[in-house]
Amino acid sequence: MITQRRFGTDPLGQAVTLFTLTAGDYSADIITYGATLVAFRTPDRAGRINDIVLGFDTLDGYLPKNQYIGKTVGRFANRIAEGTFTIDGETFHARKNEPTAVLHGGEEGISNYTWHAETYEADGAPGVMLSHVSKDGASGFPGKCTVSVSYLLQDDGALFIDYDASSSKPTPISLTNHSYFNLAGAASGSILNHVLRISCNRYLQVDANLIPHESPASVEGTAFDFRSGKPIGRDMGGTGIAGYDHCLVMEEKEADGLREFAHVVEPTSGRTLTCYTTLPAVQFYTANHLDGTIKGKGGLAYGRHAGFCLETQEYPDAPNHPDYPDCILRPGTVWRHTTVYDAGVI
Repeated sequence: MITQRRFGTDPLGQAVTLFTLTAGDYSADIITYGATLVAFRTPDRAGRINDIVLGFDTLDGYLPKNQYIGKTVGRFANRIAEGTFTIDGETFHARKNEPTAVLHGGEEGISNYTWHAETYEADGAPGVMLSHVSKDGASGFPGKCTVSVSYLLQDDGALFIDYDASSSKPTPISLTNHSYFNLAGAASGSILNHVLRISCNRYLQVDANLIPHESPASVEGTAFDFRSGKPIGRDMGGTGIAGYDHCLVMEEKEADGLREFAHVVEPTSGRTLTCYTTLPAVQFYTANHLDGTIKGKGGLAYGRHAGFCLETQEYPDAPNHPDYPDCILRPGTVWRHTTVYDAGVI
């Protein structure tokens, strides 16, 4: 089932619509502003339904350009050092929105606009496809870039997110969803007791500005080793910062297709989240910068570590690292990837 309602008006005067996808015991809310996942409602082991993503009750919470909760971000997710990169011998200077980097596509990133939307069904599952055209030169990135994001909800709790992008000029591309999950329920406290397994055996070491500075390193013997599963907070002191904000990389594979890369369990509710992707990396982030000043759904404050993000993406700062996987989208080709957040219970 698909329903829709008005969710406000954006700063450009465009109407913002909220779509609700319902399948079995699960439902998801998506708004056209930023192609944002506003809510994802799932049952616990006793059958109680709760919303497991952080967000806001009104559009105002999503309007600040440095506020990415739930949004689709790009055209290049994560950071590019100094906003500078070179393609085919030509150097570009994307406009920085951090002191030392352009983050998530800058102020003219795709998360800061209202997208066009169309609803659809696939084998009875409800979906909504959102599309946006990022103008040539947006935040200093080359090319007119057309992007689309489709959300599809299955009645077993699997939320599929499909990404497509094409460009009129060569341009860096990396799209992701920036949802903050808390399987105990939004604004229910810290996620540090969630048990997380990530099947990545390498990660990217970063400098003080969170820019990768070396080739991928082994997670063996570090705080970044989640291969056997552990509470998120157990080794957090070994990250060197206030929590996790690091990119873990997938193992290379011979065939295309989805691979499971993470599994999360919230022990009290019994809720689980199993994650799959076709992308080569995931930024694991533990909401280190939330400090209680942001009021979310129901007017409740979001404090530090109130949620975790598993942002599937290309390698951060990839345009400046020849040894990283190629992230340049060229005319005549399509950047197409899928991520699945599959909610369940034990």
